[in-house]
Amino acid sequence: MTGPVLLLDGASLWFRAYYALPESFTAKDGRPVNAVRGFTDMVASLITRHQPARLVVCLDLDWRPQFRVDLVPSYKAHRVAAEIDAGPDVEEVPDTLTPQVDMIMDVLAAAGIATAGAVGFEADDVLGTLAARERDDTVVVVSGDRDLLQVASDHPVPVRVLYVGRGLAKAELFGPAEVAEKYGVPADRPGPGYAELALLRGDPSDGLPGVKGVGEKTASTLLLQYGSVAALRAAVDDPGSGLAKGVRAKLAASSDYLDAALPVVRVAVDAPVVLSGPDHLPSTPRDPARLADLAEELNIGTSISRLTAAMGSR
Repeated sequence: MTGPVLLLDGASLWFRAYYALPESFTAKDGRPVNAVRGFTDMVASLITRHQPARLVVCLDLDWRPQFRVDLVPSYKAHRVAAEIDAGPDVEEVPDTLTPQVDMIMDVLAAAGIATAGAVGFEADDVLGTLAARERDDTVVVVSGDRDLLQVASDHPVPVRVLYVGRGLAKAELFGPAEVAEKYGVPADRPGPGYAELALLRGDPSDGLPGVKGVGEKTASTLLLQYGSVAALRAAVDDPGSGLAKGVRAKLAASSDYLDAALPVVRVAVDAPVVLSGPDHLPSTPRDPARLADLAEELNIGTSISRLTAAMGSR
């Protein structure tokens, strides 16, 4: 069969599922399964909607990679849980969500849905790398993280980003034209342009300060006028460029930040991605007995039924 490659931002989706459903959804032994149930329903809905031939759930093996922290020490620093022993950075995750991630992995394995990760890289980088590698089929990247908008492309295959930041029911599908139009970045390079927009305006959710005094509108205006951050910085150094004095001063003052932060903002396209198995989406579960056991144990029979029905409907 033919169909798109569906690349799912695992943590982005199960965080949303966790907060969308109450913890009153529990397994037989009382453990909360709201994230498991909601995530499984999301996957079933996405399969039904997009009819993928291949599907991969992409994982954060390192949610705060050292190479990004080395360049911008504030990167995601506010998300680090306080550790008494000053041990490794641990992302703050609700206590009742962490055990559910293992349950989700069990469901995916029994269903035969591939997962992928890259040591030392974030899920964004796994998504970006798999999208950049594809040479045969259309790619649909599903995430609630706007950073992924930079992977939208038409070449060598169409890559579209289904942004679910406001929930799956209000999801928006972005190609390069939609990214350029909505965010006011150069139409000839909307993907890189979006990354540079984020660089200039900053991103508090990721601990990126941006250029002080430059918001999204100013960043957009500058990128549309000059085409790229490189051209903009050349204008800063050119007294005859006509760049406004105030903007010139702000950009000059942020020179060190601009030097360091662009590799932090950019999604990697060359991460050492490893898949758990073939990315072909089967029409029937790989281990139906195990999936049935999980449905019974976790009290998610309805969600499992939706998932298997979606897999078999293609």
